[in-house]
Amino acid sequence: MSSASAMRALVVEDEWPARNYLVELLQSSKLAEVVGAVGGLDEATQALAQDPPGVRIDVAFVDVRLEGSRAGETGLSLVRSLAGAVGAPMFVLATAYDDHALEAFDLGVVDYLLKPFSEERVTQCLHRLQLRRFGNAIATGPARIVARRKRSLVFLELQEIWAFEAADRLTCVHTTHGTFDIDLSLAAVEGSFGRAFVRVHRNWLVNTCHIKEFDRDGHETKLFVGEGVANAGRGVHVPVARERAAGLREMLLTNATGLRRP
Repeated sequence: MSSASAMRALVVEDEWPARNYLVELLQSSKLAEVVGAVGGLDEATQALAQDPPGVRIDVAFVDVRLEGSRAGETGLSLVRSLAGAVGAPMFVLATAYDDHALEAFDLGVVDYLLKPFSEERVTQCLHRLQLRRFGNAIATGPARIVARRKRSLVFLELQEIWAFEAADRLTCVHTTHGTFDIDLSLAAVEGSFGRAFVRVHRNWLVNTCHIKEFDRDGHETKLFVGEGVANAGRGVHVPVARERAAGLREMLLTNATGLRRP
């Protein structure tokens, strides 16, 4: 994922080994860029209040029981003070205690990470955050994509787009209306619409809302993206890079129900 579309994260954790490890997991995922790591509520409040242009915080990972907090205040106090506020980041509680989960989700916390953290669980959390961000993509990003059809310009809504494909130094967009050329590279598309589309292969960005099938055959993974299902529908078959297959599958299952999982 390009740095333009990676989530900007603040880590609030008073135990430095846990803080450093979570920062390492977030950075290595390539899905998030840690723009701050602090040990207390005052520092976190200041970091969120400053929120300077270009360093806007998308998500804050907050420990519940912070040593040295003001009397009676916890990490949840920070969430309570900002929950629902305009411009507030998404929140994830990252803690050793599970007794605050109900209140956390009532406040709109997106996820609840229990210590000790694991790479797999942190990655799952980041995919869940990506899906939450997608819900705001149309409101916060450019409204439409403009493509070319011979001498005409075609204006496309995000929900009409299935996928972007790069091939032979050209980029095309696959849509409900057909396939058209655009002047943007995939990296530029990610920079403008990265919240709405997921990179599944070096040559493909797909709209997760239009993924209809995830097919793993041996060492090869493919998606069917479009309307209907595979042979009964209209769409495109998209290859998935081997290193992205597991994370993509987990992201899709996180936002769906109906499958028995271990």
